[in-house]
Amino acid sequence: MLNRRQFVAGAAAATIAAPAILRAQNGGFTAAPFSLGVAAGDPAPDGFVIWTRLAPEPLAEHGGMAMMPVEVRWEVGTDDQLRNIVARGTELARPELAHSVHVELAGLQPDRPYWYRFRTLGEKSVIGRGRTLPAAGASPRALRFGVAGCQHYEAGYYAAYRALANEELAFLYHYGDYIYEGWESAIETSHSGDIVVPVRHHVGQRCYDLADYRRRYAQYKTDPDLQLAHAMQTWIATFDDHEVRDNWGGDYDAGETPAELFRTRRAAAFQAWYEHMPVRRSLFPRGASIDAYRSARYGDLVSFDILDTRQYRSPPPCGDDFAPACPTLNAPDAAMISAEEEAWLARNLARPQARWSCIAQQVMMMALNRQTGDGPVILNMDSWAGHEAARRRLLARLRGLGNVVVLTGD
Repeated sequence: MLNRRQFVAGAAAATIAAPAILRAQNGGFTAAPFSLGVAAGDPAPDGFVIWTRLAPEPLAEHGGMAMMPVEVRWEVGTDDQLRNIVARGTELARPELAHSVHVELAGLQPDRPYWYRFRTLGEKSVIGRGRTLPAAGASPRALRFGVAGCQHYEAGYYAAYRALANEELAFLYHYGDYIYEGWESAIETSHSGDIVVPVRHHVGQRCYDLADYRRRYAQYKTDPDLQLAHAMQTWIATFDDHEVRDNWGGDYDAGETPAELFRTRRAAAFQAWYEHMPVRRSLFPRGASIDAYRSARYGDLVSFDILDTRQYRSPPPCGDDFAPACPTLNAPDAAMISAEEEAWLARNLARPQARWSCIAQQVMMMALNRQTGDGPVILNMDSWAGHEAARRRLLARLRGLGNVVVLTGD
């Protein structure tokens, strides 16, 4: 099986090249085109998505690519050396999608690992590994999976991803905040009064347009530990706020931006998210919206309902930061998810398809008092606690169900 040492050696060999792309007639590269690694995601019993993006100069305009489609070959096998190939094909890496490639594999066997690789113009990627889910009628005895998110590049290194890469997991659920959209951080004081010093720095200013978001994803994806976790685990990814703007919800951007302008920014952010995540075509954005909520099942053991708590939430009645309760906190029309999503979740919970139900989402569901001394209760108004009526509706549905687990971030 491909291990961390083999991955690092292969990645290093693939990136020793001049930092430029050859604009010759044969379209060859003079720098490694697979500089952002490979990834697998959105598993099903018969397959999963494999992803890569061609970017010989990750932080340059268009990733250093010429503005033309490029053929990328892919292959999938049952062993880590790809001696036994069971599927292969060709996809076009198109400039409209930053030369990213999303291949939806099907026809594979359930509940087993597969290995994959990409090739183009004489270059080849490292070998990645993905895993299918158990068949719908299977009865697995246990499930082991990872949870990750809130990976602010400037706040620390990704040693935890290096550890996750070496775990035997069915999949890794990423609850969002894959990137942080802000400008380069300075030394600052935290809420608790601690001095915070960035360990590394963002390139560029705050993200507003598509080029900004693409560059930010590319910077994060150059991290070798993050690349390793993508290559070794199968991800189920969703987004939270920092993929767009801190504490946004619906057409509210936690600032004073007119809604029509914020939707333009959100459309750029969603496109960049899709371009850099191993997700299915069904999550392709339509302008400023994505059909992000979806389900997955691990045999008859666990069903997963993956929520979207950002696109359809109502404006926060008490602001979007840490604050005491205000008179409108209990507004009955408060929403964290859309009415359609709420009905979808209610149906799934009422007719469980597995022994356990897991609600996978982005922000804390239970209220947490940030006040450690005397004074009023301080709540995170960007969480479910800031939309109390929505929280009560969901908790009422959970009463008496049994075996319900909530995964959360923030």
